[in-house]
Order: sequence, then structure tokens, then C-alpha cells
Amino acid sequence: MKLRLYRKYKKATYSIGKLYVDGVYFCDTVEDKDRGLTDKDFLEKIKATKVYAKTAIPTGTYKITMGVISPKFSQKPYYKAFCNGKLPRILNVKGFDGILIHKGSNADSSAGCIIVGKNTVVGGVTNS
Repeated sequence: MKLRLYRKYKKATYSIGKLYVDGVYFCDTVEDKDRGLTDKDFLEKIKATKVYAKTAIPTGTYKITMGVISPKFSQKPYYKAFCNGKLPRILNVKGFDGILIHKGSNADSSAGCIIVGKNTVVGGVTNS
């Protein structure tokens, strides 16, 4: 399975994107601000540019695992019932740690993670 995220709208405080699974549109996304970082940038540049919990992960290619239980989300009843606390985790993102794909509503629920849903409101998603 291959996921591709296309950041369509890059705004001052958030980014809205489209998530594709094996080339087929799946849902919309909201993330923190895209600050123009890529996975090719040196760690020093990423650290100097990144604003904690207000920066989207660098554009690039990453592996994802479902084998890790989120300490934060595994305690929430919805995630316990739905996936036993296992959420898609993006691996080896320079300058970032614990990046997940999860539900939420806007960039404030992101803290670097990718929030999935339907972009029916300005700056966020619904039906997450």
C-alpha cells in the first residue's frame, strides 16, 4: 500500500491536503504550516526552521507502521475500541518524533501529525 499526501493549500497557520491510497483519493487532511522543509534538508536547517507543534513534517518519502501503540491515544475510548490504540505512525522524520495520522479538526489538533477527514470548513476538516 502506498499513501501520497498532496498539500493543496498552504496557508499562514495550516496546510490542507488530499490523501491518496494507491493512487485513489481517500480523504482530505489538515496539518500545521508547511515551512518549505524537505527530507533532503540537513537536520540543522530543520531544527532552525521548525516551530514546535506548529510545523508540518518535511515533504518527502517515509515508511509508515501500524505496529506501535500510541501512549496518548490508546487511553481514549474511541481508539481503544477502533484500533486498540494502534495508529499509522510515520517513521524516521528528521527533527520530528511520534508523527501519527489521526482524527481531529484543525491544525491545533495536529502538533505535527496529519489529521484526516473532509475539508468542508476553512482551515480544518470534519467527519474525522
